[in-house]
Amino acid sequence: MFHTIEELVKQADQQFGGNIAELMIATEIEMTGRSREDILMIMSRHLQVMKESVQKGLTSTKSISGLTGGDALKMDNYIKQGKSLADTTILTAVRNAMAINELNAKMGLVCATPTAGSAGCLPAVLTTAIDKLSLSEKEQLDFLFTAGAFGLVIGNNASISGAEGGCQAEVGSASAMSAAALVKVAGGTAFQASQAIAFVIKNLLGLICDPVAGLVEVPCVKRNALGASFALVAADMALAGIYSQIPVDEVIDAMYQVGSALPTAFRETAEGGLAATPTGRHYSHEIFGE
Repeated sequence: MFHTIEELVKQADQQFGGNIAELMIATEIEMTGRSREDILMIMSRHLQVMKESVQKGLTSTKSISGLTGGDALKMDNYIKQGKSLADTTILTAVRNAMAINELNAKMGLVCATPTAGSAGCLPAVLTTAIDKLSLSEKEQLDFLFTAGAFGLVIGNNASISGAEGGCQAEVGSASAMSAAALVKVAGGTAFQASQAIAFVIKNLLGLICDPVAGLVEVPCVKRNALGASFALVAADMALAGIYSQIPVDEVIDAMYQVGSALPTAFRETAEGGLAATPTGRHYSHEIFGE
């Protein structure tokens, strides 16, 4: 068992030749008592749900509230025009993230990674990487186990809850986990994966959780989209050999301290930020009649 990113990297290198996925599987066996076969079967089911959620989310239908829906399809059409300013790999991840979170807003089936509010980011990066890197099913599962290992440390030492630590704890964690897993499936080292974690969290520190009308729609859908793009850039930075001057475990500690210091209004209460704008309050009154 590992309690810090430093321990995670060390154990992966010393015991599993740098394979974080295998370390996480061994940890899961130790923690749950499940067999390796059962663990792989459960993760395979999660993988299938993630893939399906992208396709199901690519529709033009609105959510029940009417706040979200159809933007993933707009991005899909935009990509197909071939006139985008950003690289299509990044925009594909953006599209996929919005598709998943729009599906979540419509009460569709998604896989919380690590939460429903941040469910779009990691599957979006993974499904994009499947095409970009021609990942085998084993590599796809390795991606998920690797992300889970880093997420375990973040959840234990900081938070993955917007109500507890702001959106830095939700989309921030999801983006960081995605970046680290992407580094590994792209051939990077365990240490490089840890640096990708640091890059993402450092640049999302202080991100508040301010859902309009208290719904996980605005600004959550688009934050997942940008979180997915952050993951791709952070992975490239790590693979380039860039490293964080602040050790990753200290970055995670900082996220915890920042999250704890956030006023209640900025922690999923819909009392501050975008939710408290005139338009945000208008939407709340329009939907709930408050």
